[in-house]
Amino acid sequence: MTGTTRVIVGLSGSLSSLAALYRAVEEAARLGATLVPVVAWSPSDGTGCGDLRPLSELEHAARKRLDTAFAQTFGGYPAGLVVHPLVVQGHAGAALVRAVTGPADLLVVGTGGHGRLDRLLHRSVLRYCRTCATCRVIAVSPSELLERLTLTARSGAPLPLAAGGR
Repeated sequence: MTGTTRVIVGLSGSLSSLAALYRAVEEAARLGATLVPVVAWSPSDGTGCGDLRPLSELEHAARKRLDTAFAQTFGGYPAGLVVHPLVVQGHAGAALVRAVTGPADLLVVGTGGHGRLDRLLHRSVLRYCRTCATCRVIAVSPSELLERLTLTARSGAPLPLAAGGR
């Protein structure tokens, strides 16, 4: 895929990652780029205690998180976009940076939620991406999606870029 513009987005299932997904789909459509949604998973939850489920079950849960993110944001995968999803084992920041193939790519990352742990976790992913990525990085806050949803609800218009129509 080298030489092709790609928009890479990290998905965790959080509101900020859904906002990032929405922005990434807009950017991919605008640029005529391939969309690369990335879900990173790990057998450890960050507390030092590993998950006792089989790795295949953890990977399956991560794949389901990917499908759920598109369903929640667009009602399914957007029509008219080339989408190459990645589900990888590892830390989110490192997985996102590894997905970058060159300076023409664009990396879209959510800025985190309202809880202290959530902010720290997402801020570290964003910091890692900004430090290590060889392409432009866009940070998206959950408020961007909430503002758009509020405006859409007030106007009664459907969300732009919904699955099946653009």
